[in-house]
Amino acid sequence: MIALKSQREIDGMRQAGDILAGLFHELETYIKPGMTTWDIDHFSYKYIIDHDATPGELNFEGYKYSTCVSVNDMICHGCPSKDILVKEGDLIKVDTVIDYHGNLSDACHAFVAGKASDEVQKLMDVTLKALYLGIDQAVVGNRIGDIGFAIQDYAENKLGYGVVRDYIGHGIGPTMHEEPDVPHYGVPGHGTRLKAGMTITIEPMINVGDYGCSAPADDGWTIRTLDGSLSCQYEHTLVVTDNGPKILTSFDHQLDAKYL
Repeated sequence: MIALKSQREIDGMRQAGDILAGLFHELETYIKPGMTTWDIDHFSYKYIIDHDATPGELNFEGYKYSTCVSVNDMICHGCPSKDILVKEGDLIKVDTVIDYHGNLSDACHAFVAGKASDEVQKLMDVTLKALYLGIDQAVVGNRIGDIGFAIQDYAENKLGYGVVRDYIGHGIGPTMHEEPDVPHYGVPGHGTRLKAGMTITIEPMINVGDYGCSAPADDGWTIRTLDGSLSCQYEHTLVVTDNGPKILTSFDHQLDAKYL
């Protein structure tokens, strides 16, 4: 059963989202070549705690960290490590959940350590645009398949990038994963119909090469591209309303003006 959220719950999720966006702003200047992905996780943990919140990912299904930090060909669920050194030009995806007094928001942002190569910058641009094309479809009366199709048609059908199938968006609220599932591929007019009050994540993971994913690494979590190509992810939590989708984890209020 899909829970429609009250205004009080939505306001709480937006407060969680504001903390998450603030963390990402800090990471923009913090992430540099020479640090480790463990440094990024430690910095994030302290920021979250200092803002009267808790990391929703910490201890979720046994996960030991506050963030997922996925580098280059890591698609998602990258476990922070003192052994993973960030190098010049690395593509770093930081995905985390903020629990603010029982209200959850989930987002992922992509960063570059130092200067981005043309390939990395184009992948980031394509992935971000795909996210917003999906968000534009999150309107009352549309179906989940409309979101997935918009993303897949742009990134995969038109540009030839691989849209990951195995890891998808989801409903979110008092718990991290709720109904409905939100794939980033699909058929228009198919799937769950969207209603006002639904809170979901849209989080396309897009590969330069094939969409295939590896099995989890020895750490039990980290997922990589099968062909070793770069992968990027952006994610927002949003609420479906009668006035269109409203982003609860906005990083850029100018870009997101119509979604606020």
